[in-house]
Amino acid sequence: MTIKDVAQTLEEFAPLANAEDFDNVGLLLGNYQTQITGILVTLDTLEQTVDEAIAKNCNLIISFHPIIFSGLKKITGKNYVERVVLKAIQNDIAIYAIHTALDNMPHGVSKGMCDALNLEQRKILIPKKGAIKKLTTYVPKNEVITVREALFKAGAGNIGNYEECSFSTKGKGTFKGNEHSNPSVGNRGELHIEKEVQLNITFEARLQSPILSALFAAHSYEEVAYEITTLDNANQNIGMGMIGELPEALEELDFLNQVKKAFQAEGIRYSALRGQPVKKVAVLGGSGSFAIDAAKAAGADALITADLKYHQFYEAEGQIVLADIGHYESEQYTKNILTDFLTKKFTNFAVVLSDENTNPIKYL
Repeated sequence: MTIKDVAQTLEEFAPLANAEDFDNVGLLLGNYQTQITGILVTLDTLEQTVDEAIAKNCNLIISFHPIIFSGLKKITGKNYVERVVLKAIQNDIAIYAIHTALDNMPHGVSKGMCDALNLEQRKILIPKKGAIKKLTTYVPKNEVITVREALFKAGAGNIGNYEECSFSTKGKGTFKGNEHSNPSVGNRGELHIEKEVQLNITFEARLQSPILSALFAAHSYEEVAYEITTLDNANQNIGMGMIGELPEALEELDFLNQVKKAFQAEGIRYSALRGQPVKKVAVLGGSGSFAIDAAKAAGADALITADLKYHQFYEAEGQIVLADIGHYESEQYTKNILTDFLTKKFTNFAVVLSDENTNPIKYL
């Protein structure tokens, strides 16, 4: 089995196209054709992580966080990032990062947080923008069923809990091929009028390439007329954070103590209490200050996240309890999510959950 095989499987689970623009995901180090001896799954890739991979005969590290986030102009070992890269190269160890590609999936970090709190009636907190596109194309009347079915097979037409959704409008198309054309209907140099159907189908942005390939393969025209529009519609299945409800409402301090225990947090920083029970809870792993307004708008009683700054606690404004449980603590479940997934997919191959606690923050 090669790194390419594992990467393709991971990208079905967490498509890289769903990662945030600022992120650096995918294969960061290594060759796709390398045969794998073992996989080590970790939250962060540090020097001790590479040492662990060597000791456990794993030549592929799958890391939640990318060790290479911005460009490296030199690799001399002057900092921890360069030392990790050097050691990995010297020991023929590949590194793959998944980060926000997994964050944006309903089975990612937010699921781990929701599971830890037993939240019910879950839904995405901040649906990803630009995740839905619409294809408009023009098909000869007698080909519309064939083309539509090919597009459905490629993944187009899925809306929420519904599949094979489309809309058609009958009309007439005109075209005239020049001297270099080879029209499938009509004659070169003559205006042709064809009974056509305008076909409209929405699709996830990540599927654009295979959907266009399916369109061109199924359509008979030499030049296929089509338009692609990015929609503002929210994709309810892709996005950052989640919101759900506790099985039973809790008093605020009881809730915070439950959160501390569930996430094994050494401490929790939180905003002023409201004196009201907590029932509806929003979660967002990692640095989640950008979710404060969304959590308030969704009517959450509390937002569990990390890396809040001093003045951001004021943004609670008596409407919500903001709880900072720590970056590592909020994302710790990603290792288990990835390990469980890969173990089920590759039943006859070693997938190892890292023993290393890579949390750089210590508490007194």
